[in-house]
Amino acid sequence: MIKTVKIDRIRIGNDNHFVFIAGPCVIENKKIAIKIASGIKKISDRLRIPFIFKASYDKANRTSIQSFRGRGIREGLNILREVKEKLGVPILSDVHSLQEIDQAAKVLDILQIPAFLCRQTDLLLGAAKTGKVVNIKKGQFLAPWDIEQVIKKVESTGNRKILLTERGVSFGYNTLVSDFRSLAIMRKTGYPVVFDASHSVQQPGGLGKASGGQREFIPLLARAAIAAGCDGIFLEVHPNPDKALSDGPNMLALDQLEELLEDLKAIDGIVKRKKE
Repeated sequence: MIKTVKIDRIRIGNDNHFVFIAGPCVIENKKIAIKIASGIKKISDRLRIPFIFKASYDKANRTSIQSFRGRGIREGLNILREVKEKLGVPILSDVHSLQEIDQAAKVLDILQIPAFLCRQTDLLLGAAKTGKVVNIKKGQFLAPWDIEQVIKKVESTGNRKILLTERGVSFGYNTLVSDFRSLAIMRKTGYPVVFDASHSVQQPGGLGKASGGQREFIPLLARAAIAAGCDGIFLEVHPNPDKALSDGPNMLALDQLEELLEDLKAIDGIVKRKKE
């Protein structure tokens, strides 16, 4: 039995229909953050798909020192708070250090542990002790069964509000691949599993000073993940991915989102009916 993780009125796991976590890679400015969040919410409301807004206030692991990192924690959290209050949606963002956790937890509903930091014990414990939902992105260097030791670190604090996110595994240089067996293996831990269809098509450092990506495969991987029975889909979305300031090559265009979500909802309905 998969645990049900609750965020306001949203229920994730335990054969609830899939939740949708989406937004831009990084907060570029307040105007575009609210525009994207509003656009996604209108679609999710029409399709009745639970929606959690995600955006990073700081991208601490960009490829180049010259890369745009975001608005910083103070301005970024203020923007995320405004999105939350204006649209009434839960908020997810990355935390990269112990020093920012308390401040971030005042705004965020879900604290996300980046893939590169998923084995950082003190960071995991600090996030867990807030009592907030913790979304652990499985490192691209980990096998799916390795996530059990990561989970135990969070559980040691008494926090069992845990989400696990698959984002592909390293395959040679500058390449990731998705092994959909991973979703079933990680679900055996008893926690809901989310599939990150954006970073699974990323080509880390593939452009030299930036990461590349193959966004044309996002719909294919997202459909496969829902068919495999995952509990949520994580997508980065932008009105114009080619002009995005971070991770444009692996973001979906906002005007392509509704058609994809219609497909995912239909597939999810078939999978959940069979389980029932």
